[in-house]
Amino acid sequence: MNILYGVPGEGMGHATRSKVVIQHLLEAGHEVFVVSSSRAYQLLERTFPGRVHEIRGFHLAYKSLTVSKSRTAALTLRTAPENLLVNFRKYREMLRGLDFDVVVSDFESFSYLFARLKRLPIVSVDNMQIISRARLDVAVPAAERDNQELARQIVRAKLPRSQHYFVTTFFPLPVIKPNTTLVPPIIRPEILAAQPTTGAHVLVYQSATTQSNLVPLLQGLPNQEFRVYGFNKEESHGNVQLKAFSEQGFINDLASARAVVTNGGFSLISEAVYLRKPICAIPIPAQFEQFLNAAEVDKLGYGRHFESLTADNIKAFLYDLSGFETALAGYSQSGNYELFQQLAGVLNGLRKQ
Repeated sequence: MNILYGVPGEGMGHATRSKVVIQHLLEAGHEVFVVSSSRAYQLLERTFPGRVHEIRGFHLAYKSLTVSKSRTAALTLRTAPENLLVNFRKYREMLRGLDFDVVVSDFESFSYLFARLKRLPIVSVDNMQIISRARLDVAVPAAERDNQELARQIVRAKLPRSQHYFVTTFFPLPVIKPNTTLVPPIIRPEILAAQPTTGAHVLVYQSATTQSNLVPLLQGLPNQEFRVYGFNKEESHGNVQLKAFSEQGFINDLASARAVVTNGGFSLISEAVYLRKPICAIPIPAQFEQFLNAAEVDKLGYGRHFESLTADNIKAFLYDLSGFETALAGYSQSGNYELFQQLAGVLNGLRKQ
């Protein structure tokens, strides 16, 4: 089949996960072309040269570590005219030169609109749809309810009336909408190949923040060794080692960590769960999907969920590692087999229509 695959540029997790599925589809004999933007486009173009088309995407704006709704809206309005012009030109280019049988989208709108215009079937593969297509089982505090409602509205507006929804998740929930299949998270081959061990260090990952007090905060726990990614620096501060970006270095440190401290991002949490690493999750404020991931980590006993990163919170988390390790030992996932098998079934069904 000729497949158009849409990948958003906001957040590299979409790109790293989609790269795994795109590679599988190519190996299965499909012709796949990709649309994406920003850093995700750059990563995918390097991986699949000649198959990736650049579009203009949507970006979040931050203020004081929090997603700013007003700044995001202003950024969207300011860039919308030029983005629409670029994307319209891409529509015309693709309409002239390429014919597709199906569109697969990882929460990406351009490919969805293209499918609607061409009356093509759409298959959704992402983790965000769990917010609207499953019954949540965690308590949502009053302070998060507006964020929950906003997230639900956004998710419902993305890819409506698709032929099928594959929702990747490490926490199974009751499905409440048709044409929906929950599957385990997409795990990249480098993580599948990693051999987990339990070293002395704690892996710390920070993104989209300016946590200026992080180093002194971690230095307040001198008996613990921390390896910190996210500042893209190579520096040593006693028990705190800042690490420059290195994909293989990060994977090695993750696989050998005794525990992980991160935000509520789905990709790293999923990889930590797969490798059975206890997780301390501090979600970025005003991102309900991150709140949900962190709350599920806590509910499942895989780690702790805190609103803020403090020395006392890290102490409390590290004190309970053995209990988290016991809960994680019960997690089971056979690589990406389940998603690939189910996706093949849906694509074969669409081929016969």
